[in-house]
Amino acid sequence: MGSGHTHVSTDHSEPTAQAIAARRKANGILAAVLVPLTLLTLAGMAMLWPSGSKDGISLANPYSAAPGVTFDTGKIQSVMEESCMQGSTAPGQSSDTSGQPAPAGSDCMFAFTEPDQGGSPVKVVINPDVAKSHGVKPGDQIRYLNLSNAQGAAASQGSPAYIFVDFVRTLPIVILALLYALVVIAVARWRGFRALLGLVGAYFVLAGFMLPGLVEGKPPLLLALVGSTVIMIGVLYFAHGFSARTSTALLGTMFGLAITALLAAWATDAANLAGVGSHDATTLINTSANISISGVILCGLIISGLGVLNDVTITQSSAVWELYELAPGTSARKLFTSAMRIGRDHIASTVYTIAFAYAGAALPILIIVMLYDRPLGDTLTSAELSEEVIRTLVGSIGLVLAIPVTTLIAVLVVKATGVRTAGQSAIGVPDGDRRPDRTSGAAAINADDVDDTGALAAAAFERRSRQSTEGSDDPATTRRGRRADRGWTGS
Repeated sequence: MGSGHTHVSTDHSEPTAQAIAARRKANGILAAVLVPLTLLTLAGMAMLWPSGSKDGISLANPYSAAPGVTFDTGKIQSVMEESCMQGSTAPGQSSDTSGQPAPAGSDCMFAFTEPDQGGSPVKVVINPDVAKSHGVKPGDQIRYLNLSNAQGAAASQGSPAYIFVDFVRTLPIVILALLYALVVIAVARWRGFRALLGLVGAYFVLAGFMLPGLVEGKPPLLLALVGSTVIMIGVLYFAHGFSARTSTALLGTMFGLAITALLAAWATDAANLAGVGSHDATTLINTSANISISGVILCGLIISGLGVLNDVTITQSSAVWELYELAPGTSARKLFTSAMRIGRDHIASTVYTIAFAYAGAALPILIIVMLYDRPLGDTLTSAELSEEVIRTLVGSIGLVLAIPVTTLIAVLVVKATGVRTAGQSAIGVPDGDRRPDRTSGAAAINADDVDDTGALAAAAFERRSRQSTEGSDDPATTRRGRRADRGWTGS
């Protein structure tokens, strides 16, 4: 009996020692690749860091006001339609202004609004486009322009004293943000919380580095590559921890990012994307001579694919680790084939995701173009839609190519760092040298003979069920083996 225990202990310790050495070697290779890339990225970020100067920028701020003019907020008490030539103040107040100039007999929408700062209700004229498209109703919180104290207001007969500017959306957005954070943390727990913090960090990189750099005329391709790489390094490691699995996903993300950047640079020039169909682009052209609209579009093409690219690489890396954990005896070729079955499904669904996301964002443009009744080819290549079409194609190509590369890297790493369970061959031991093991039942599974991922999981489940029934002589070693299977390196 005692000799049997001695044999099992030796069978566990030798593979574990070999696995630790192999894991250190694989992690060393990953570090040798990622550390120089990270240092190079940080050096590029330091060189491209914007000065923050806004010299030479001429932009009329729509939220700046003349002396005596303020932006106030209030809650609508009632809404009415009356002649646009009626007075613009509430009953009981001195009427020194009137409605917007309009043809005789036309009606305008007015909202009697109680100011948040206190005082009597004021009569706010609602913009015609808002009145027709969405309208306002009692209880709405709005922001309006207060011209009642402006210089010369008493003499400006024919102009309204209070003009609608926008809705106050703070409360619904805060509620949705809190609900989103609650759902993420409830489902993903600590990792979800870290992902939210990583998203905040990504925002600061975008707002503090990339956007000011574009305004100052920094090279857009380098700016997008450096900024996107910094975001991915921070988000991936902060949300998923420092591990071989995360490093593998990061390498795949960098590859996909590089492909996306090259395609975006070529497509922006080849398709002559100049932003001529955008009102915002026209505004930027007149703002500063340093701003390149083509550069802004190029940067946007790269940034827009970051989220989906990160999704497919981390998912594919995790899939390889989980498949290996189900059947550690699987060969590298079989493991890659099984993981790519998952990857192909992910490719199909993600392509739809990108296409529909851009279609939803461009829905007003799609409706307008549809009403033009132009041929489909002319529509897709028009100035209004070509940017969205190219954005979809460039992002899709980058993420599709990133999946097999990430899968290949993950397979190589997991086979180098993984620890086989009791009764299976150690790293570097040929499959023909495996010995049957009464405890784990590993000999009952030949992973390379299984053609379906579901069957592979079922076979692994059967093996694990047998192992849990018969027990293990060294639970501590088994836990170490499972941890090493996942490829964790200290997180």
